[in-house]
Amino acid sequence: TPGIVYLGRIPHGFYEHEMRSYFSQFGTVSRLRLSRNKKTGKSKHYAFIEFADEDVAAIVAETMNNYLLFGHILKCKVVPRDNLEYIEKLMKGANKRFKPRPAAKLAKVELEKKKPEENWEKVVQATNEKRKAMKQKWEAQGIEYD
Repeated sequence: TPGIVYLGRIPHGFYEHEMRSYFSQFGTVSRLRLSRNKKTGKSKHYAFIEFADEDVAAIVAETMNNYLLFGHILKCKVVPRDNLEYIEKLMKGANKRFKPRPAAKLAKVELEKKKPEENWEKVVQATNEKRKAMKQKWEAQGIEYD
């Protein structure tokens, strides 16, 4: 049965490729998932590594716990396999190369979309109502503005 290891306090620069090559010295790494921020793509500094054998995972957890790597003390624990649905949720998106969403590009595409004329009429009407309310507010304070 495969064994899963939680790896915490991962230093910057120790990403999927480096982890896979480093932990393959212990045994076969079947799945690896580094948690990342969806917006920026930066590491959240923890990962889950699935090994082909449960005994290998126990050895890795024992060996790598409190291991000093790039100035960070790693925390390593074996994840119990009592809830398989939970484990599958943990490994969602494993072994995929992460690509951050180009938010600026998507926003630009959204802004450049053609809009129907009735939407523009609603926008113009709402803007005019805001301007009218602001003008009344300023006139109440004694400010004349056109």
